[in-house]
Amino acid sequence: MLKLYFAPGTCALASHIALQEAGAAYTTERLDFKSNQQNSPEYLAINPKGRVPSLVTDRGILTETPAMLAFIAQSFPQAKLAPSDDAFEFAKVQAFNSYLCSTVHVAHAHKMRGFRWATEEASFADMKRVIPKSVGASFALIERNMLKGPWVMGEQYTICDPYLFTLAGWLQGDSVDLAELPRVADHMKRMAERPAVQQVLAEEKG
Repeated sequence: MLKLYFAPGTCALASHIALQEAGAAYTTERLDFKSNQQNSPEYLAINPKGRVPSLVTDRGILTETPAMLAFIAQSFPQAKLAPSDDAFEFAKVQAFNSYLCSTVHVAHAHKMRGFRWATEEASFADMKRVIPKSVGASFALIERNMLKGPWVMGEQYTICDPYLFTLAGWLQGDSVDLAELPRVADHMKRMAERPAVQQVLAEEKG
């Protein structure tokens, strides 16, 4: 059985939703970031990066959201969460998720994890001021060029959708006006109506 390590409010939500959508047999373990549990010796033995998500499988441990989402899609092909039989279309899915991971999430992280890139307090403040612009620009590109609708890849729901939903959930906290992103807003509403999403959100909130 698969085991997902997560913390509420993190990008682990995307993998959590994908597992539920796939009909996978899995368990979860919640980490308490307030007590720095992600850096405990016990968890670092699972993921030396000290981050979530981590997915324990019968072949070893996976980290990094795009890799975990691809694994879930390919492990449960009956759920049709990715076009695994079409190398080009699957690469497009990977390209979208890689953009969320390498650009959008990193831009967001400058708000509270500036210590990864600088040491001066003034630098941290400057990074925070740029967040609405940098994150907003990333989502404007998604709105304009990448979100096909009604789902990210078009008519077929894929592993891109829970990932976009997860990061879009941070927009308000990043002071990005969702009213300027009507297609992203519609996608969020559509996602929130899915039973699997509702079940996972209820679990993570509890």
